[in-house]
Amino acid sequence: MNNALVFGSYVPGDSVMHRLDPRTKLLMCFAYVVLVFCVNSWATCLLMLVSLLAAIVASRVSPKLYWSGIKPLAWIIMITVAFQVLFSAGGKVYWHWGIMTVTHDGLISALIIFFRFMVIVTASTVLTATTPTLRVADALAWMMQPLKKIKVPVNQITLMISIALRFIPTIANEATKIANAQRSRGMNLDEGNIFKRLMRMIPILIPLFVDAFKRAEELATAMEARGYDPEAPRTHYRQLQWQTRDTWGMLALLVLAVIVIVLRFMI
Repeated sequence: MNNALVFGSYVPGDSVMHRLDPRTKLLMCFAYVVLVFCVNSWATCLLMLVSLLAAIVASRVSPKLYWSGIKPLAWIIMITVAFQVLFSAGGKVYWHWGIMTVTHDGLISALIIFFRFMVIVTASTVLTATTPTLRVADALAWMMQPLKKIKVPVNQITLMISIALRFIPTIANEATKIANAQRSRGMNLDEGNIFKRLMRMIPILIPLFVDAFKRAEELATAMEARGYDPEAPRTHYRQLQWQTRDTWGMLALLVLAVIVIVLRFMI
């Protein structure tokens, strides 16, 4: 197993989560994200956290690896939370300077946003860590079948999503290699304020974009050479099979949804 887990990468295993049908896991992930936005109390927050921890334990993937997958998004999460704290109004004012104000409602909103970011990213990582990319694409194609009746290009959309998920770990590894190469040339990427650090990211982003475009061109050439036709009907070597454990998983999700909705209206 790798020392780090990047969002979108698959960790082979034989856990309960690995054996679930990808359609079940995808439906559970979508439903979980919707339920996260129904949270309005500490009780519902705790319930959602417990259910997420249960999924992590069932996946048999180390929590340290999940944390390593969240770390690259830490700056985005913290900047979003900081903006929510400093520029939200309402409630008791704790600090004020210019256009920035720290209020009670702002702190509550920031905590809610932080919670939503963390659990949504982690739940999505559970899905991608326990499901191969092609299986996720198959599940998406199954869910989007009704859209074919209104001429939505389902095959092309699922192909784009599967390619994007497949190349997230590849691009992340390439970014690490470029950053290490820049460090070996004497560039320090970890010193200075946030603006200086952002400026130092330019020598990393430019070759990263160039490499991404090269990979995209090579992939397009390879698909064209193999006669890929986006309009042709798709066939699958591995067929999706719904089993008893998938039914139990959906029932557990239904119970969770009912409890969260009941607590939302009671508290």
